[in-house]
Amino acid sequence: MGYALYVAQCGGKHRDAKAMRGFGGAGVVEVVADHRGDTFRSIYTVRFARAVFVLHVFQKKSKTGIATPKFEMAMIKNRLHEAEKLARGER
Repeated sequence: MGYALYVAQCGGKHRDAKAMRGFGGAGVVEVVADHRGDTFRSIYTVRFARAVFVLHVFQKKSKTGIATPKFEMAMIKNRLHEAEKLARGER
């Protein structure tokens, strides 16, 4: 996942990165990685010219379905809102 973030910082898109649903476009990106039988997700945004903001990283626990749990989505949306404030210099 670290290399995917490096590629994003350089202005590119890693082959494993995809736009996350529910955010209206490619501004919020998800990278899914498997490690020793577990699945991990890294969510970041490239909406801002100055920085790549990592919004959330978590282990996928559910063995059924691919949907991101509601509480995880709420956390991502909240952190995106905070990132927007930081990018505007409000904090």
